[in-house]
Amino acid sequence: MIKIRIGNGYDIHQLVSDRPLILGGVKIAHELGLLGHSDADVLTHAIMDAMLGALSLGDIGHYFPPSDPQWAGADSLVLLNQVNELICDRGWQIGNIDSVVVAERPKLKPHIQNMRDKLAAVLALQPDQIGIKATTNEKLGPVGREEGICAYAVVLLVAAD
Repeated sequence: MIKIRIGNGYDIHQLVSDRPLILGGVKIAHELGLLGHSDADVLTHAIMDAMLGALSLGDIGHYFPPSDPQWAGADSLVLLNQVNELICDRGWQIGNIDSVVVAERPKLKPHIQNMRDKLAAVLALQPDQIGIKATTNEKLGPVGREEGICAYAVVLLVAAD
């Protein structure tokens, strides 16, 4: 049996007024927030999709459909915990996560350690098992025009022994 599995994830949400900006479970002061059925935390959503993808379990829309009112405004860290339980129940654990958040503004560097700490606490990992990088889109495309924020994630799962 293969003892490692790799999954990748991606998410993008539109920036709008009158919504909080939440990334990696951290509320960040900004005049715009992300639009979505849940809290629209693109980083956490990308990580969940990577976790599910590593085990060919579909995507987060399968487990938390936007058509289901129970997920309206949901805290993505709660959803992440549920996805982690699904992974652990199947005999896997996270080896590490690597991710990138793409946003023109706000500057995310001051928030990255807090994001790592929050995600690590939910996933029962050490913060150094979670890589989060922030970059801009150099003013190109919808992210560059500050119409949205996106995130990419790669997750390594290892068989729990």
